[in-house]
Amino acid sequence: MLQKIITSLRHSYYEIFKVLSFASAVFFVMYFMPRVGKFQYEFMQGKPWQHANLYASFDFAIYKPESQIKEEKDRVAAQIYPYFVFQKEETEKVRDMLQTSVEEKITDYQVYKEKTKKLTLSIYDFVQSRGIIQHHSILDNANPDKRVNVVKNKVSSVYALSDLFTITSAYDYASRVVDTANQVDRKLILSILGESFVQNLVYDEKLSKQEKDQAFERISPTYGMVQQGELIIAEGELVEGERFLVLNSLRLETEKRIGSESHNFAIFIGQLILVLSIFFVLYLFIRFLRNDVFNELKKINLILLLMLLTIIPSFLTLSKSPDLVYLLPFGILPIILITFFDSRTTILVHLLSIFLVSIVVPNAFQFVFLQLIVGYVVVFSLVNHGKRFYFFRTSFFIFITYLIVFSGFSLFQLSEIKLIDSSMAWKFAISAALTLLALPLIYFFERLFGQITELSLLELSNTNSPLLRELASKAPGTFQHSIQVANLTEEALYEIGGNVLLARTGALYHDIGKMDDPYYFIENQMGGYNPHNDITPGESAAIIIDHVINGIEKARKARIPELIIDFIRTHHGTSRVNYFYVMEQRMNPGLSVDERDFCYRGPVPFSKETAVVMMADSVEAASRSLKNPTEQKINDLIENIVNKQIETHQFINSNITFKEVMQVKKILKKKLLNIYHVRIAYPE
Repeated sequence: MLQKIITSLRHSYYEIFKVLSFASAVFFVMYFMPRVGKFQYEFMQGKPWQHANLYASFDFAIYKPESQIKEEKDRVAAQIYPYFVFQKEETEKVRDMLQTSVEEKITDYQVYKEKTKKLTLSIYDFVQSRGIIQHHSILDNANPDKRVNVVKNKVSSVYALSDLFTITSAYDYASRVVDTANQVDRKLILSILGESFVQNLVYDEKLSKQEKDQAFERISPTYGMVQQGELIIAEGELVEGERFLVLNSLRLETEKRIGSESHNFAIFIGQLILVLSIFFVLYLFIRFLRNDVFNELKKINLILLLMLLTIIPSFLTLSKSPDLVYLLPFGILPIILITFFDSRTTILVHLLSIFLVSIVVPNAFQFVFLQLIVGYVVVFSLVNHGKRFYFFRTSFFIFITYLIVFSGFSLFQLSEIKLIDSSMAWKFAISAALTLLALPLIYFFERLFGQITELSLLELSNTNSPLLRELASKAPGTFQHSIQVANLTEEALYEIGGNVLLARTGALYHDIGKMDDPYYFIENQMGGYNPHNDITPGESAAIIIDHVINGIEKARKARIPELIIDFIRTHHGTSRVNYFYVMEQRMNPGLSVDERDFCYRGPVPFSKETAVVMMADSVEAASRSLKNPTEQKINDLIENIVNKQIETHQFINSNITFKEVMQVKKILKKKLLNIYHVRIAYPE
């Protein structure tokens, strides 16, 4: 029994990993999802109530609108006076220094000295006891009647600013007093006082804030009650004024009750059911409608990872500050998806992702509608467009789409242009700008998951790329042959369907291994000299066969993606180097020749694209040996080569049908006739 279980697991481990990938995604979504309940009714201010008559199922208070609370806070804030604390120790310390300074600086006779000292101290004591207020930004542009709290000896008293001194007004007061005094050194007194006056009423921010917070706490957020069983709104009535406030209060109270500890488990189960439903739909879609994705675990993992990178930051933002959710670049998900997958997969995955976020996002319908439209805009903007310029254009389109659709929603709900929240514009701008992060992320995911995008294919298929330039320099004949194979492959795949750009790029690189020994390949030979004449057929076959291994090594060294290397390793499959095999048999009659020494190592093509490259490569190379090519010769050549490949099971692992093989042969015949300028022989 145990052996059967182990055998079953060994044969189905790949499927188990797929299930584990989906299970992990569900776990992370549930772990980060906020445990919040949702009000079961959707309603909009100024629109009719589209549900049945609604009665209160419990008593609840009516919450004041935000504008009213803000107005009350402003009114309370205007009645709260800032606190300034009297610095007694600092005042006394400076007074002692002032007294010492007076005695040191006055050297005249004793009576004159005593009168000057007494006047100086009396002015200082009067000014500092009333208080010199510290300059603070809270007093900017304040009029003299503004009130402040002065805390002296732990007792708070209210004063007008006009009742307190500043450094300037203190000096002016001292000047007036000294001007009326006799037998004193006026200049000395003012000099000493000017250096001694200290701002001893210091602003206490903590105490002021505490007073304001306490006043704000006394503001009631509610103004009335709704009794259980009371009719809140009837079907068809407009949701406005008092009714809107009552409905909004009911929503807040309901969500608060649902979010309590006693309801957490029920919320968790409900959210789990919704999350499982969404991922199950994704699984079914990939399993039955996108079998090419389902067969590759790395593609499934890429989709799930992209979803999590969109969903988890959304949940974290909604937990901390729901108002900032529109700052997140939701458009980045369809941008990356359309780069790696088809448009249908992109739309579905994007839609399921925003459904997951909408489970906890406020105003879910507006959120889903906005993000869905953005997803379609991305797909229409980027499908079949591989240039990086289009990413910047798409970012701009996303911003415009957000503005237009949000404005439409606002007008529909509020009915007035002036009520549209203009602050959302900068949020949409930041969100659209952040979608440009898709460019480095695409490169990162290409390397991480071994995928390849049209952007990379366009760069690789540029004949000025380093490896192709080296091929053109060292093996010009092979370079021209590769271009012809790429053209033939492109035409064939346009006809039968497939990844044209991938196949063309693979065709350009399929023979780069010939650079090491270019003159051992006939297309690079000049002047009639053939180096194969100097070595044995077995050595010749080894050199020919090794160009596949050499090509793989060169491609990996140049960091060419594995999807392109697949064309190098499969373009000869397991076919035999027949010419040198026959030569070896003729040179060694009666001896047994090991056929394996004259066969390519494989593997055989395992996709439609690699199969077409094999056919185009063999046909193009063989056509060069035709003397005086005619329509019949070209037809026979192609039929013989392709039929031989079918007989030797070269296409057994590729998803190409016999009908498509027939279409490919027809395209190859037509193209070679054009290349060799052969006129078609029309019947009499």
